[in-house]
Amino acid sequence: MTDSPLFYQAGPALPEVSHAEGVTLWDTHGKEYLDGCSGAISCNLGHGRQDIRDAMLAQLDRVAFTYRTQFESAPALALGHALVELTGGALEKVFFVSSGSEAVESALKLARQYFVAIGEPRRRRFVSLRPSYHGSTLGALGVTGYRPLEAPFTDLTHASLKVPGPDFYRHRDADDDAHVDRVLAETRAAMEAAGPESIIAFVLEPVGGASTGARQLGERYLKGIRALCDEAGCLLILDEVLTGVGRTGAWFAWQHYDVVPDLLATAKGLGAGYYPVGALLARDDIVAAVMAAGGFQHGHTYAGNPLACATGLAVIEAIRREGLLANTRARGEQLGAGLRALAGRYPWVGQVRGLGLLWGVELVADPVTREPFPAAQNRFAQITALAREAGLLIYPRRTLDGVAGDHFLVTPPLTITAAEVETLLERLALAMARFDRALADEAAAPNARPTEVRPS
Repeated sequence: MTDSPLFYQAGPALPEVSHAEGVTLWDTHGKEYLDGCSGAISCNLGHGRQDIRDAMLAQLDRVAFTYRTQFESAPALALGHALVELTGGALEKVFFVSSGSEAVESALKLARQYFVAIGEPRRRRFVSLRPSYHGSTLGALGVTGYRPLEAPFTDLTHASLKVPGPDFYRHRDADDDAHVDRVLAETRAAMEAAGPESIIAFVLEPVGGASTGARQLGERYLKGIRALCDEAGCLLILDEVLTGVGRTGAWFAWQHYDVVPDLLATAKGLGAGYYPVGALLARDDIVAAVMAAGGFQHGHTYAGNPLACATGLAVIEAIRREGLLANTRARGEQLGAGLRALAGRYPWVGQVRGLGLLWGVELVADPVTREPFPAAQNRFAQITALAREAGLLIYPRRTLDGVAGDHFLVTPPLTITAAEVETLLERLALAMARFDRALADEAAAPNARPTEVRPS
């Protein structure tokens, strides 16, 4: 333990940040870092934005906080209308929160209250994927499929029915379509065994985040899940906490696949790292049923405060004004090509996958069998530390249910330029070369222990 009063997760000592501008941060020793992961995939507009600062200061000069049951506010109304517009009117109602976990928690509770309101209280179960991540509060943790996070709380959470999603890297089916069909058939069987009449909703990320390293589910699968939900009479909740507000090159990832959810959770990019703000979006009829039965029995003190909503509105306006969806698609193609080129140099890169500016790089011990590195070697932490030394921040996690496998995310701000993408790739190339040399050194001295790097 250190003498710091702060504690987070176990890991090495961290540098102290000094300041930031654009896609670059500096520590108090003057070292420069390119923010290749947008913090926690949240600083979508980069750092030091004068326009966001101006919008926040203008709101501060009026009023920073009002409680939602005492006053309405123009920023909340404007942001609500803007979010509905981003869905093309498919989701007409908005409930504000302050974080992704809160957004998912709110979706779960609204879905449950909806079925109670319409006389179907027997619906008490959710279905979700393993692996997955949906938040750290107890309800959201119940639908999360990531064993290390679940383990201390399994006797406290109301765990969902966990089913596997498609894995287009590791499957052994005849082709991708056959793989999806098999996974959907297994999911149908699991839902039927549990009793379709007992299911409230299916919860999933349309593109995987930290838990799977940007694993894609694909249109065939997502439309299959939409159909299963319709057959079972349950709801489809899409967790777009990470993918929402432009990260994939569309306002929401579901818009790539034309699979409309009943409820949608979003957060991270909505505040873009400037202020905590998230939202639950819902179909009007769901909200109407709940409100007619006495109202939504849920809420958070800071939800929908004027300062948060003014920040979110400024973020959306900036994305529109600067054409950042188009930039995300263009820079995403450039980044993906560069990552694939780097992967071609090293057999320990199993797969590069991504969409927009959400990219994952999976590491493997054997490219033929796709066997992961032994978990104790913490390769995901090792390459992240080497990237930090090279002046690049990336986002590491374990790929296989949190207990095995290694990947890192490359998710720079949507504002990144072509030249900055090249700098990112140069620094990542340096880290990967050093990682490769470390593996070679270990192979040359097989009795030596792997470089010790604790998970971050």
